[in-house]
Amino acid sequence: MMKKKIQIVLGVTGSIAAYKAAELVRLMKQQDWDVSVIMTRDALEFVGEVTFRTLSRNPVGIDMFPETTEWQPEHISLADKADLLIIAPCTAHMLAKLACGLADDLLSCTALATEAQVLVAPAMNVKMWDHPATQANVETLRSRGVRFVDVGSGDLACGYQGRGRLASLDEIMAAVSLCVDAAQ
Repeated sequence: MMKKKIQIVLGVTGSIAAYKAAELVRLMKQQDWDVSVIMTRDALEFVGEVTFRTLSRNPVGIDMFPETTEWQPEHISLADKADLLIIAPCTAHMLAKLACGLADDLLSCTALATEAQVLVAPAMNVKMWDHPATQANVETLRSRGVRFVDVGSGDLACGYQGRGRLASLDEIMAAVSLCVDAAQ
């Protein structure tokens, strides 16, 4: 019997760390996983859609209502096909939306509609990461079964030092592999 190809949906949000998500796609494709990317509008300020389309070899979801000949809404289609939804990098804004159940773009709607495991790799300024609201959102999401790859520490793009950097790609891939193994 042939094993089902693993379906990963990768959400990319508007963080300077978005460029690292391109390499993450490449690493996941090396595992022979099918990767579909959803980019927020803010993510497009950092990395172009064509980068992810080329690396994933799949269309990239951006808009809630793209012109299509498909009958099923894209967020439902992506939510249903995912064996794992990973959001990397995940901004404080997206964490707050997820914690509150807000669904106002393709990524947040897909996250709300999926029954797949959700894995989040946050990236933000140390002050934003340490803020009580962000920490409360993380705890809320953890209590709902969302898994996290802990933020890294060091130089941040904003010039600060501290916790808040996107975890290393090795750490993210290790967490993705654990989730994939659990899904099989």
